[in-house]
Amino acid sequence: MEKIARFWEKKDDKKVKCTLCPHGCVIYEGKRGICRVRENKGGKLYTLIYGSASSVAVDPIEKKPLYHFYPGSYVFSMGTVGCNLSCKHCQNYSISAVGPEDIYLREMEVEEVADLAIRYGCKGIAWTYNEPTIWHEFALDASKIAKKKGLYAVYVSNGYINEEPFREIGNYLDAINVDVKAFNDEFYRKVSGGRLEPVLNTCKLAKEIGLHLEITYLVIPALNDSDNEIKKFCRWVVEEISADTPVHFTRFFPHFKMTDRPPTPLDTLKKAFSIAKEEGLKYVYIGNVPHGDYENTYCPRCGALLIERYGFSSSIIDLDGNRCGKCGEKIPIVVE
Repeated sequence: MEKIARFWEKKDDKKVKCTLCPHGCVIYEGKRGICRVRENKGGKLYTLIYGSASSVAVDPIEKKPLYHFYPGSYVFSMGTVGCNLSCKHCQNYSISAVGPEDIYLREMEVEEVADLAIRYGCKGIAWTYNEPTIWHEFALDASKIAKKKGLYAVYVSNGYINEEPFREIGNYLDAINVDVKAFNDEFYRKVSGGRLEPVLNTCKLAKEIGLHLEITYLVIPALNDSDNEIKKFCRWVVEEISADTPVHFTRFFPHFKMTDRPPTPLDTLKKAFSIAKEEGLKYVYIGNVPHGDYENTYCPRCGALLIERYGFSSSIIDLDGNRCGKCGEKIPIVVE
């Protein structure tokens, strides 16, 4: 569904500049931006995907992954098509690397989102599967309605968004998981088609405006898995965000244009876990691996098991509100 876009500027000769994300695409008439879903029509920028959903599902919030935000709740999850990055290892390339004319899209009215979430017993909505930044107009309008109806709203994002639009949508979000894909700019340029700094700025801004923030780092063999890079990343989280920030190191599996690399060895993930702990991070998790203790939440003071997880299910074991049931340590977790 087409609608005039937010965040763009007129240029000469009917060109427009999109100001939604750090690419700042200058788009000629009849052409689209990097994301494939914003088009210059007659010297005006339009979103082509307002209300156009490729994926709709009810998910456990742990699948996002958000481990410290309403654990055990279900979230109404939605995605569309396109992306403003071009990751060679994308797991959702069937929707992120296509345009709106390439696959079937379900057209939805903005009021439907909250109504469906409530009908299916969800506590909130998640903008996920592909990059929600490029669905800004619809996500904004639907999140406003969701908040009025008592639902939470979350982003699962690559963090590649400019400050003004992020502040705008941030007024109607409660939590965000940002995928920090590596801690070096060369990786971003060569593998993802972007830059690292804007992503780090989004993480800092999320903290500043009061969103619950969790960070995911997909560990790819020989590309972003060196001890030094993991250490620098963890140190940055501790110093620039907070040692309380949940960090998820997840296992890479061959996908899309990166099938030449093996899955991440479990030992590499365990090493990342150990480095994170040594650097002072209190809540570190390992994902995309067989069930184990690395999914559970433990009290950083007394070591008590607080939340036990198995796959995408979770059970609260010893929490008193947002405090450890054993020693009373305050835990950075959002619960009912």
